[in-house]
Amino acid sequence: MFEILRHYDIGPSNVTIQKIGTGLINHTWIVGTEQSRFILQRVNENVFTEPYDIAHNIDCLSVFFREHYPEYRFVSPETAISGNSLVQDGHGGYYRMFPFVPGSSSVEVVSTPAQAYEAAAQFGRFTKLLNKFDSSKLRTCIPDFHNLSLRYANFLTALQNGDAQRIKESFALIEFLKNRSDIVSRYEQIIRDENFQLRVTHHDTKISNVLFDEGGNGLCVIDLDTVMAGYFISDVGDMMRTYLSPANEEESDFSKIEVRDEFYHAIVKGYCGEMKEVMTTKEVDAIFYSGLFMIYMQAIRFLTDHLLGDPYYGAKYEGHNLVRANNQVVLLQRLLEKQSVLEEQISDVILA
Repeated sequence: MFEILRHYDIGPSNVTIQKIGTGLINHTWIVGTEQSRFILQRVNENVFTEPYDIAHNIDCLSVFFREHYPEYRFVSPETAISGNSLVQDGHGGYYRMFPFVPGSSSVEVVSTPAQAYEAAAQFGRFTKLLNKFDSSKLRTCIPDFHNLSLRYANFLTALQNGDAQRIKESFALIEFLKNRSDIVSRYEQIIRDENFQLRVTHHDTKISNVLFDEGGNGLCVIDLDTVMAGYFISDVGDMMRTYLSPANEEESDFSKIEVRDEFYHAIVKGYCGEMKEVMTTKEVDAIFYSGLFMIYMQAIRFLTDHLLGDPYYGAKYEGHNLVRANNQVVLLQRLLEKQSVLEEQISDVILA
């Protein structure tokens, strides 16, 4: 750690370092000095194979916000002595350091509609303010991250090459997902439709990627490693996937999985309160679909991993990814059961 801190002219005297967070990708610490606090983070180069692409994207957005929306709280990395925002240790590891936002905190699990609203508003505002930014300037940090066509093709390949016993045991789930391939077809229509804009999209809208102030108000979005050009369905869909049910994707008691109407309304109101003035009619029409898109994609990713022997997500117990896949299918079914009610909520928000 001190080897890295020297890049920022921070010596070992009177410095505290504390590991924080439960993220599975990057490692994060709070660094305290006599004058300030910082967030130090190591980039996982196994996931983000081109860390300088991330630095490029964040630098581009930082310049845009300074020029056009200086009042927006965009948490830019500190500049090292070298003048770079990304530094390396002697073993090939990549690090960057951010200022700590005073009075801020994050939450790991959304527990109230108010939190869902504040988070959705922050993600919506982020994309809205970048509406005039040329998203083609951003580099692709994770190729095909939310490419549903590719994920479905990988799923079909796993049915040919995967473990025969696991395929047999998963027959009902496989048939359900194949019978809902209309979700893939809709995605393919969207990416061909000029009414769906490639926007600056966060791509990882879990609640922990929003900072809140002491009063519970949203301050800004953080963890910008996955910010790339994309479609709004990724951000709204990921919020629906992770905020709507009190049970997360690890829950094996599927009776606990539900879609909470008040959380759905909060997401739509928060996001559209910021974004509806720049969204096209067809994008508005796809708000409900966005939830189907992300939940379905995660279901086939978990099942594909299970059929192939758990190479990507790993498994803490036998059948772990099968449980995860079934969990997401149940969530998908719960969302479909409430489609008419939830679409009325969307109309109410848009017409308000």
